[in-house]
Amino acid sequence: MDVIESLKNRDILKMIERAGKITLKNQGDTITLERAVFLSWWCERGDCAFCYMSTQKPRIKEPSKARRNINAILAEAEICRRIGWNIEFLSGGYGSFSGEEIKKIAERIKEITGAPVWLNTGITSELDIYGPEVAGITGALEVANPDLQRKLCPSKPRKDIIDMLETAGDLGFKKGITLILGLGETPEDLEYLFEFIRDLRIDRVTFYSLNPHEGTVFEDQPQPASLYYAGTVAATRIEFPQLEIITGTWIDNLANIGPLILSGANGITKFPLFRMFGTRYGKRVEEEVRWAGRKLRGTFTDTERLMTGRSYPELDPFIERYVKGCLKNIKVV
Repeated sequence: MDVIESLKNRDILKMIERAGKITLKNQGDTITLERAVFLSWWCERGDCAFCYMSTQKPRIKEPSKARRNINAILAEAEICRRIGWNIEFLSGGYGSFSGEEIKKIAERIKEITGAPVWLNTGITSELDIYGPEVAGITGALEVANPDLQRKLCPSKPRKDIIDMLETAGDLGFKKGITLILGLGETPEDLEYLFEFIRDLRIDRVTFYSLNPHEGTVFEDQPQPASLYYAGTVAATRIEFPQLEIITGTWIDNLANIGPLILSGANGITKFPLFRMFGTRYGKRVEEEVRWAGRKLRGTFTDTERLMTGRSYPELDPFIERYVKGCLKNIKVV
């Protein structure tokens, strides 16, 4: 099957069927809930054409105040451990935290969750400072087509991303990339993506759909069609049976979840956890997974797990705040 031609010809259902069989054969039937843990809303580069942080850079006069409280970050890790969510990666704009600070945060999170974390904290040459607290390094490629990537992300050179990922591999870390669909790419651009995955021996790809932010050139653009999104994921799964695929969708597009799972997603992400837990939206996520015939690792509804966990004196006030926020959702519903 020429998956690019199939996508162009909109043979989506056939692709989804094949991709689903490949996924079940090679990766099983469990779907994970993934949480990107943000470190800061500041990015010193701040010129990616689609990014929310590009709209915030002119407004932030003191970048240090855009950093999240570290104890709040660690409390979020404990909440994820309680309810069975994976931490997809630590994510933050350029210049928000130093490499040594990120290392210390990753070490604490590993102590809390028992698992090393992925990083998505920008292009860096400091990878040798990290150890067993880090599982993998993510390059925010965003667009596979080199010309389009250069236009949309002028301060994130593709070559620098490649160099970082090659270094990560040499140091024994897994390698991942993020892609955003709906930025003007075409089905033919999958050739660039497939070549990138093969050449760099990428272990994990996270797909997102465009979230049009006010103040960016994409603010009036529609999000990509659900079947185009599913077809792109299916094409990638067919080409790479062993690849880990995470797919992100937004609260206004929860109907994407079922097709994305059937197309080959291992995990789903991009949810506002503390606004969705216990609500009809959280329940909808669980129903989407169930009706896709998959098993869900993690919960959006189990309050007993939410309230049962370890205590950390310095983190408890933040943990309590998160728990109360989730329980408030349930009372409202």
